[in-house]
Amino acid sequence: MTAPTPVVREHALGLAPQELPAYLYDLSALAAHAAAVRAALPPQVELYYAAKANPEPEILTALGPHVDGYEVSSGGELAHVAKAVTGRPLAFGGPGKTPDEITAALELGVERFHVESAYELGMLAALAARVVPHARVGVLLRFNLDLNAASLAGSSLAMGGRPTPFGIDPGEADSVVARFTDGSLPQLRLLGVHAHLASGLDAPRQLAVAESIVTWSQALARRHGIRLAEVNVGGGMSVDYARPGALFDWAAYGDGLAGLCAAHPELTLRIEPGRSLTAYCGWYATEVLDVKQSHGEEFAVVRGGTHHLRTPAAKGHDQPCTVLPTREPWPHPWPRSEALQDRVTFAGQLCTPKDVLSRQVPVAGLRAGDRVVFAMAGAYAWNISHHDFLMHPGPGFHFL
Repeated sequence: MTAPTPVVREHALGLAPQELPAYLYDLSALAAHAAAVRAALPPQVELYYAAKANPEPEILTALGPHVDGYEVSSGGELAHVAKAVTGRPLAFGGPGKTPDEITAALELGVERFHVESAYELGMLAALAARVVPHARVGVLLRFNLDLNAASLAGSSLAMGGRPTPFGIDPGEADSVVARFTDGSLPQLRLLGVHAHLASGLDAPRQLAVAESIVTWSQALARRHGIRLAEVNVGGGMSVDYARPGALFDWAAYGDGLAGLCAAHPELTLRIEPGRSLTAYCGWYATEVLDVKQSHGEEFAVVRGGTHHLRTPAAKGHDQPCTVLPTREPWPHPWPRSEALQDRVTFAGQLCTPKDVLSRQVPVAGLRAGDRVVFAMAGAYAWNISHHDFLMHPGPGFHFL
């Protein structure tokens, strides 16, 4: 999953130095992966794409035939996604929604609000009464449910099961749901429960979390004599940068969800993956500017760096990469630098020792001018990076 696809390889080698760095996205590979994920899921499970992972319009469009909708988490994402994939179902989540953002979502006809607090619920009801007075707006209450120790230990990022700003404390669940049953929220209708609790879990742990969310939600519904139509069990399927071949087992997860659906045939289950859909379709291509020695180690300085591809710095890992030796002769009158050792650390152009993309990569014979293609750059890459630091030029974007 890390070697560039043939179309990416040829494109990376064909770009002129001044066209680098560049993000290269293989849209055919993305579509094939998304289709396989959809095929692994039972019909009772809806697939929403979490646009925060990569909101490029071409990515959103390529996913269109394979997803049931899109999850957005800000007013900016809302406007962007609504324009890029016009008319598709949207779910609006995230803490700290502002009145202006909620108003914009209501005006756009957003079908589902993932409500994060009792305060937000009251704000949504008041704004709905003013903006869409004849509608009943759909709500999924997001709860910060408990997670067992094994799930927390296996998670790379926990949004639940511990004190966090995400969701409603389960101790408030009964009082919040009672506001729907006592007639005090006529502008809203309770569709169900949302609980995105952790990221980076493998299929067995994800399935255990999904089962616990559904069990808790159904117990809540029984206590209040209501029927929930939907339960959103979140995203966070594992993407392992240190072991890129250890792919999330979508087939096993789909089989497990099928059993959960069979046990609760009245429920629509929903998942909202982001990174696990798009990470593998993107590469960050650049070239080696210099190879140098420092205290017994070798460093290759490349065009760009972590101001374009922040993921390795943010997560503290080495970004998987492939070296593509250039086909072109050395064009300069000065001597070409090259690696004398078998392992090289790839660093960027920033004036900070933290600008490291990958350490101790086995690349014997590396030379200035060679291309380096960093894999798994299709999610949380350019869109989370500190673009303007040192004011280097931005990368190009190629959708292949």
